[in-house]
Amino acid sequence: MKTVNTPPEAVELRQRAFHAFGISDALLKADAVQALWRESRCESPPMVLDTGAVFPALQQPGKPDRPACVNPQDVPRRSPFTPGGHAALIHSIAHIEFNAINLALDAIWRFAGMPAGYYHDWLRVAQEEAKHFMLLRTHLQDVGHDYGDFVAHDGLWTMCIATQHDITARMALVPRTLEARGLDATPIIQAKLRKVATPQALAAVAILDVILQEEVGHVAIGNHWYRWLCERDGRDPVRFYAEAADRHNAPTLKPPFNLPARRQAGFTEAEINTLPTGQPSP
Repeated sequence: MKTVNTPPEAVELRQRAFHAFGISDALLKADAVQALWRESRCESPPMVLDTGAVFPALQQPGKPDRPACVNPQDVPRRSPFTPGGHAALIHSIAHIEFNAINLALDAIWRFAGMPAGYYHDWLRVAQEEAKHFMLLRTHLQDVGHDYGDFVAHDGLWTMCIATQHDITARMALVPRTLEARGLDATPIIQAKLRKVATPQALAAVAILDVILQEEVGHVAIGNHWYRWLCERDGRDPVRFYAEAADRHNAPTLKPPFNLPARRQAGFTEAEINTLPTGQPSP
């Protein structure tokens, strides 16, 4: 992928999102997203939005040379009860948040013809993901490491590529599947860190509290636009989801599920009833 090096002079939301998507340096990408968010909130000059613009279909976002990416099964499993294991855990979450910045930016520039609110919603998601990444990166530095010190995997991006030509499938399978899994996993991770009970572990729990609260909002945005698209196209949301998950080989959902967070994020009881049985959290 060719990285975009020169930002456009015009302050147009989708063009700027496309530029940020191509930035390879993780910190510069996060800064660019935060700057775009601030400018979008200013009334003078107002942010331009061209909902019809079409951009080159980049297959991969800009990303740094490190971390080295390997197959998911090749990422070592380490105990959070050791300093190195704690750092590796935080690094893996930071990498997810870095990928999530690109996921949100991709949703902005790739899909034309949506209402203005769609683009502003995903810009908000992008800037919150950038905030999450920076919180975790600072924590990594506090424990003697940095982003890039451990190997990682890009499993999240595989689904982005699979759904690049179908915005309804994208809304179904990225925010409502991959990101919703974070709603289920975060309390489990926090419980492990509370057992560790070191100052570093408890600081990480507090960061994850912030992330979980805002990720509920991100999944809610995915739910909103997924249902909007299904209504626009006359599709049944539950049926289309099952078809899209099968067509694109989406990950199988496994309990326990964070049902309160899923309900808060807008999943209906009909959708919750389709979740695999097991021992869901209350």
